[in-house]
Amino acid sequence: MTAPAATRAQLPRTVVVLGWVSLLNDAASEMITPLLPVFLTATLGAGPAIVGLVEGVAEATASVLKLLAGRLVDRGAGAKRLVFAGYGLANLARPALGLAALWPVVLLLRFADRVGKGVRTAPRDALIAGAAGAAIRGRAFGFHRSMDHAGAVVGPLVAFALLSGGAALGRVFLWSALPGVLVLVLLGFGVPADAPLAPAAAPAPLGWRALDARLRALLIAAAVLALATVPEVFVVLWARESGLPLDRVPLVWAGASLAKMLLAYPAGVATDRYGRVPLLLAGWTLRVLALAALAAVAARGAAIWALFLGYSATLALTEPAERSLIGDVAPPAVRGTAFGLYHLASGLLVLPGAVLFGLVWERAGSGVAFGLAAVITALAALGMALAARTAARHLARGP
Repeated sequence: MTAPAATRAQLPRTVVVLGWVSLLNDAASEMITPLLPVFLTATLGAGPAIVGLVEGVAEATASVLKLLAGRLVDRGAGAKRLVFAGYGLANLARPALGLAALWPVVLLLRFADRVGKGVRTAPRDALIAGAAGAAIRGRAFGFHRSMDHAGAVVGPLVAFALLSGGAALGRVFLWSALPGVLVLVLLGFGVPADAPLAPAAAPAPLGWRALDARLRALLIAAAVLALATVPEVFVVLWARESGLPLDRVPLVWAGASLAKMLLAYPAGVATDRYGRVPLLLAGWTLRVLALAALAAVAARGAAIWALFLGYSATLALTEPAERSLIGDVAPPAVRGTAFGLYHLASGLLVLPGAVLFGLVWERAGSGVAFGLAAVITALAALGMALAARTAARHLARGP
């Protein structure tokens, strides 16, 4: 019974505080995210392709800015300042969604929200990777992802309580401002101001060929894998299409986040113990199976919950391993840039992937869309696995 306490004690203060920041921020975000596709389609009259456009533009925007923010960190910019600015912008834009009357306004506010995410993510990941040594890096990222998903449990439950009390969707969105304020208070006073990431010398000019070959292979594979990733907002639409009542949407979303919360930390511990590649292979294999089930199974009742939770759980299995592997491969002096490139590569193709998924859904139905995603995921995961295995072999042999 003492081992878990010892494990927790090894995590640095920066990692722990950023975990709590992510919990509160995701509580605010996930009060909105599972309801947003319903708000767009049922309230504002948009179709699945518009849902894909909104989510794709949002994620692509964030991806580009993650690279720029990571590069700024490597050039000596204050990581904490960037993280604070990113969380601040997001928590201003999100509640304003409750006032939107047209889908282009939603697109604009989601764009601002994701700008905030883009500014904060790479500096935050670099802070975590720098604070945690290689022996506990997977555990540190697993803890952070677990706390992030814990917030995604709390947020939908709050939304469910508000909806059950008769609140309109817009009012639920406005209430998300409260945990957003707590995010900024905790971040401002909790993260040490002297958590330095700036290198002793200026980083080398950014150039693709100057990157480690292992890192280049991982980034290319991550980009292709992102093309096939199905945003969970589409699984919300699938659940509604299958008969899930509106007031149950926040509950099933919270259940999916609970599954990810419970899996992320053990997955991080396992990747430190057994290696990054085995966890990646297991997670991607299960993701393909989950997508195939979403394509083939005519779900009703409890089956909707099982498939929704199952797909979401597969996403959590690979998160600590992917981030830890990038942290392992990237030299400390360019770690911020490496995480920025990783998020750029894994997010930039979300836009065409999400729009393509929405268009296939509209033209051929959700079954064909999920089936196509399963095939592309299998091919992309194979490439990512080969790249990750090569990186792991080089790390084992040493420089």
